[in-house]
Amino acid sequence: MKIVFGFLATILIVSLASFSHASDPSPLQDFCVAVKDSVAPVFVNGKFCKNPNMVVADDFFFSGLNKPGNTSNAVGSNVTTVNVNQLPGLNTLGISAVRIDYAPYGLNPPHTHPRATEILVVLEGTIYVGFVTSNPENKLFTKYLNPGDVFVFPEGLIHFQFNVGKTNAIAFAGLSSQNPGVITIANAVFGSDPTINPDVLAKAFQVEKNVIETLLEAQS
Repeated sequence: MKIVFGFLATILIVSLASFSHASDPSPLQDFCVAVKDSVAPVFVNGKFCKNPNMVVADDFFFSGLNKPGNTSNAVGSNVTTVNVNQLPGLNTLGISAVRIDYAPYGLNPPHTHPRATEILVVLEGTIYVGFVTSNPENKLFTKYLNPGDVFVFPEGLIHFQFNVGKTNAIAFAGLSSQNPGVITIANAVFGSDPTINPDVLAKAFQVEKNVIETLLEAQS
């Protein structure tokens, strides 16, 4: 009886694990090229499919990742995104890509991708990268990467990249979702619309309210 119960418990655990696995659904046909339909009567988890008879090679094509992004901003980095919104053929395929350009000492600020794991490949420069595990450990893993080095950021965890060199740096990354999403921590916390109550943030960060108000003003 114990053996049977143990076997059934194992099946249940595996089944629950499979149902709780967070990733893009597997495609049910060769492809499902996305079409824009802003007036659709229903919402779907993804994009509507283009008529396969109308699909062309350009639906699977994107050009421009050879061009550097504009890094003349406050953080000194630029992310050129290639997800389902730029490349319709990615719909249902569970993958996307980005190019990241860094000015000298440029930063891709701490952020998360709620729906994707990211694998980063450095092409130029030296980049300091890291990610933080979930509560309660909040353990930090960091590494200095040089051209040809690869680093992976687990799905949903806060991570960052910082160009530690005096020259520009370039990296490419693949993400395990057609639409991975991005939550930049500073923007979400201090730039929300409407603004989070400063009392809440002061309590959360254990600082004086005037410090929070200064940060909110700087973000606005």
